[in-house]
Amino acid sequence: MQQFTSDNFQQLCNELGKRDLIFKNILQQHSYPPMWTRPASFATLIHIVLEQQVSLASARAAFNKLKEKIGQITPAKLLQLTDEELRACYFSRQKTVYARHLAEALLSKKIRLNKLTTSHDDEVRGILKQVKGIGDWTADVYLLFALQRTDIFPIGDLAMVNALKEVKQLPANTPREEILLLAEHWRPYRSIAAMLLWHHYIKTRNIKF
Repeated sequence: MQQFTSDNFQQLCNELGKRDLIFKNILQQHSYPPMWTRPASFATLIHIVLEQQVSLASARAAFNKLKEKIGQITPAKLLQLTDEELRACYFSRQKTVYARHLAEALLSKKIRLNKLTTSHDDEVRGILKQVKGIGDWTADVYLLFALQRTDIFPIGDLAMVNALKEVKQLPANTPREEILLLAEHWRPYRSIAAMLLWHHYIKTRNIKF
């Protein structure tokens, strides 16, 4: 399981720049992306669940509100909150269910996050997707940001896919299969490709977060 680190990240960006002109252009226009990472923790998984289908700013507001309410975000502390208290932290009814399910899976040791650090990418996906509300996108984002795996391509991420369509000048209705086929050329560094595409998306739209 290859990981990107602060030691190899820019080198991997350069490697992709050599393989595909789109990445060379992104690096020339915007320089290197930040090496976005998060702790491999329950709190990070909760944050990613909050990011499902909403803006990063909305998700961060909910995450910060929860942190304000309970301090360190742990499964036991989250389960002590009522539905009303979670709603006051901007959790939707659906995300309240997902967060509780995740907390219970960790407390019962059905999922052991420390074991995931040495598990194969597909194994990590399989384990996380046992939790209600965790699908491919959430598992992929955890693999990429928290476990720092080098070859994750979160096809369910609209910002990344839209950035790819822009830089490759693809039609808006380009099928998913075609996008996955394109990304094959970037193995085993598709995580770095995703980061470069997000970097393009953020910079060209002047997104602050």
